[in-house]
Amino acid sequence: MADRIAFITGAGSGIGRATAGLFAARGHAVALVDMNEKGGRETEAAIRDAGGEARFIACDVADDASVRNAVGQALAAYGRIDAAFNAAGVDGEVGRMTADCSMDNWHRVIGINLTGVWHCLRHQIPAMLKTGGGAIVNCASTAGIRGAAFCGAYSASKHGVVGLTRAAALEYASQGTRINAVCPGMIETPMTQKPGMSEVIARLVEVSPLRRIGQPEEIGSAVFWLCGPDAGFVHGQAIPVDGAITSR
Repeated sequence: MADRIAFITGAGSGIGRATAGLFAARGHAVALVDMNEKGGRETEAAIRDAGGEARFIACDVADDASVRNAVGQALAAYGRIDAAFNAAGVDGEVGRMTADCSMDNWHRVIGINLTGVWHCLRHQIPAMLKTGGGAIVNCASTAGIRGAAFCGAYSASKHGVVGLTRAAALEYASQGTRINAVCPGMIETPMTQKPGMSEVIARLVEVSPLRRIGQPEEIGSAVFWLCGPDAGFVHGQAIPVDGAITSR
């Protein structure tokens, strides 16, 4: 068994997959949590082929019982959770003004992106406290620290993640559990490869100080650092990893 155990949601693709691979390469056993079994199994196989330890656990973060079961499976397999990255999320309907957002879209995006993070925290935190604490990173977005037009539900959900992160950080600071959020800018993932996104990305690259979008591994590196001892005094923060887009 690896020296440390990581629990990563959204591990079947994109940022979650890249982060899981990085944790595994650096000595963690990884619980790969996703509702996409195909993607999760692919991540599991890739990590094991590279000599790492990983176990796929099917889970819908919007379902509290499913999250409770996933945390329980991780504990049964590995005995504890030292680090968690709550990366599962959706963008939902993009391009609509706030008054045109459908009710179904609002509830789906909030249910996965925000309530799903709360489900994770409410089961991860007690598990960590039983074994001396740990570190949790929630995946917010630059849309969670500034306005983002034409994706009201998404922006609201990510602002909520930042607020939830800060509240939980204040509550558990004295109990050995650090909680932060990472706020990715535009990252090259399946979400940004959808039809019609190429023009959006091109415009963002034009205004980006670095003249490019980010890679999922760059988010993973930030998450790994936040979960490690070198970030021991970093707590309750929402850290942009965005190529300075939010610095303007």
